[in-house]
Amino acid sequence: MAKTKAATLHATHNDLGANVREVSVGALNATLVDMIDLTNSVRMAHWTVRGAHFAGLHKLFETFYGDLAAVTDDVAERAVQLGGTPDGSTQLVGEKTRLTPYPAELREGIEHVKALTTRYAALAKTVREGIDATDEAGDADTADLLTDLSRMLDKALWMLEAHLD
Repeated sequence: MAKTKAATLHATHNDLGANVREVSVGALNATLVDMIDLTNSVRMAHWTVRGAHFAGLHKLFETFYGDLAAVTDDVAERAVQLGGTPDGSTQLVGEKTRLTPYPAELREGIEHVKALTTRYAALAKTVREGIDATDEAGDADTADLLTDLSRMLDKALWMLEAHLD
C-alpha cells in the first residue's frame, strides 16, 4: 500500500493505540477517496450508457453505485470513529484518487464495462492491501470492514467480467 501522510487524530476513548488508528485512518481515507471516484465513474456509466445492452447495464450500474454508497458511508464513519477526518471532499478526491480518470466520452455499453472492470480490479487490489495493513497494525474491525468491501468489489468485478465473455 502506498505510504500516506500520518493522519491527524482527534481525541477519542477508542482503546486502539494512536499508531494503530493512524494506520487505519490512512488506509480508510485512501479507500474512501477511491470509492467516491469509483462511484462517480459508475454514475457516469449509468447516465451515458447506450447500445444493445442498455436496459440491463443501466440497471446494473444503478445497483453498483447504490452498493458503493452504502459502504462508502461505513468507511467514512469508521475513520471518524478512530479519531480521523474523512477525505471526502470533491477537491481531495480529485487530488488523491489512485484510479485512472474515467473517459467521459464513453457511450457504448461494453466499453463502459471494460472501463469499470479495470477500476473495480484496481480498487479491489488496494483494499486487500488495506486489509493486510490494518490487520498487521492490530485493528481487526477495520480489516473486517475492508474484507466485506473486498467481497463486494470482487462480486461486482465478476458480474462485469461476465459481460466480456
